[in-house]
Amino acid sequence: MSGEASAPGASPRAPRPGTQKSSSSVTKKGDRGAKEKPATVLQPVGEEEPKNPEEYQCTGVLETDFAELCTRSGYTDFPKVVPRPRPHPAFVPSASMSEKPTLDDQRLSGSCSLNSLESKYVFFRPTIQVELEPEDKSVKEIYIRGWKVEERILGVFSKCLPPLSQLQAINLWKVGLTDKTLTTFIALLPLCTSTLRKVSLEGNPLPEQSYHKLMALDSTISHLSLRNNDIDDHGAQLLGQALSTLHSCNRTLVSLNLGFNHIGDAGAGYIADGLRLNRALLWLSLAHNRIKDQGALKLAEVLRPFELTHTEVVERRRLLLEKGSQERSRSPSSSRHGDSKAEREKNPLMGVSNAALAERSDRDRMPTAKTPRGLGKKKEKSGDGVKKEEKSGSGQSPTQGTPKKEDATKAGKGKVTIPEQKPSKGKGPKTGNKEKRSFLLESEQLVAEPSEVVSPLLEPVEHREGKVFMPGNKVLLHLNLIRNRITEVGLEGFLATVQHQAQFSKSKSAAKGPVGLLCLSLAKNCFSPQCPTYTMIQELMLPRDPISKAKPREEETMASST
Repeated sequence: MSGEASAPGASPRAPRPGTQKSSSSVTKKGDRGAKEKPATVLQPVGEEEPKNPEEYQCTGVLETDFAELCTRSGYTDFPKVVPRPRPHPAFVPSASMSEKPTLDDQRLSGSCSLNSLESKYVFFRPTIQVELEPEDKSVKEIYIRGWKVEERILGVFSKCLPPLSQLQAINLWKVGLTDKTLTTFIALLPLCTSTLRKVSLEGNPLPEQSYHKLMALDSTISHLSLRNNDIDDHGAQLLGQALSTLHSCNRTLVSLNLGFNHIGDAGAGYIADGLRLNRALLWLSLAHNRIKDQGALKLAEVLRPFELTHTEVVERRRLLLEKGSQERSRSPSSSRHGDSKAEREKNPLMGVSNAALAERSDRDRMPTAKTPRGLGKKKEKSGDGVKKEEKSGSGQSPTQGTPKKEDATKAGKGKVTIPEQKPSKGKGPKTGNKEKRSFLLESEQLVAEPSEVVSPLLEPVEHREGKVFMPGNKVLLHLNLIRNRITEVGLEGFLATVQHQAQFSKSKSAAKGPVGLLCLSLAKNCFSPQCPTYTMIQELMLPRDPISKAKPREEETMASST
């Protein structure tokens, strides 16, 4: 019995040490696994993620920089940077190449269909396509299409795009932008090189339609494409206000593509309001929208002389007063000219021309230069005789010198300003150092003045029946309105515009300034192609279109070469 009792007692004791050893071994392995996991996984994510992207110095090679920054940021499945695929050249059959198509057919027939499916899916795999410069292989354009660009990717772009010194364009097609990511993208643009002038955001509809932020006053974008973004009249209103308002105007945007959107008559009116005072936009496309006659008439109206509103007239008067006060403050001679009549009655010397005063002031300083010459004195005496004959009631020559200097100084430091008006006399180098400095400062101001942008409200206007008419926007060269809903009523407005611009271009040479539209596209609207109004527009635009002019030249060159 004791043996039997001990046997079962021993039997449960036997497995206990085994189970304890196995459990201890499991726990030890588990502890080791728990210790090893944070060393391999959690360390790079927790510690290295915030440090490494900032420590990495970009090399200017987008493929290397983008991959390294994504890896350091813990982004494993990131798109690759690949060259943009080029279309294959046209196949030209020849006797020597007759066997190649058969070999390709044999290879295709022998290959597995799975390979063809994979090759098709490769096209849709997220990539960053780049177009390279042929000389130094630097990135010129970036194309991203068909995959969502998130904040994380934009953060990587903010580090690897600025070193690209030759970057000219960024194209984002259906990348799932939001109003928030668009704001991040806009903040990224000033970090890039100054050569970046073209931005294309197509197929990215936004709830708030905040595309106008790309056209801010500090924007450097010259070419903007916003096709297929579901922009309606509200979005067009924001874009029109970004083009120009009464107090601000975009001066960098040259081309704007708003095709394939939902812009109607009201939206076209807002765009037309933006064109009233915009003198930078050259190319505008509103193709494939919902514009009818009312919107077409508003667009045509701003391209020929149009009436200023009351607020525009008030702003024009304010600008004229401000301009006059600035001119008087910049040039003291203008204030002297303003009071010329009163001063001439007090002092007959004020009737002398500026050139004569400049010569006399230089002549009076000649003895102090210690370089008197007999010829110079003879010339001065002969000049005095001529000037004495011109002046009536003048006194003796010794008494003429001192009043001239006093009058010149009383007239607002004429010693400095008078020689500036006739710098071609060659007397400037003989003046003192102070006069040289002031002359240089004034000349720098004169050079800088033309660079200052003048408001279109200060353009020459025409007064008719108590109304003020602006000459109209003659800067816009290309307008595309294909596939809208314009009828013959809207065509009448464009016919009047084209007729006015044609007469304007004949009376004014093209070298003196812009002459208006060179290309007007109105095809495939709600009118017959044989419409007489449309035919007249085409006839008037044909000699103005540079493309139509170039075609006969190409035909002549081809005929002469053959």
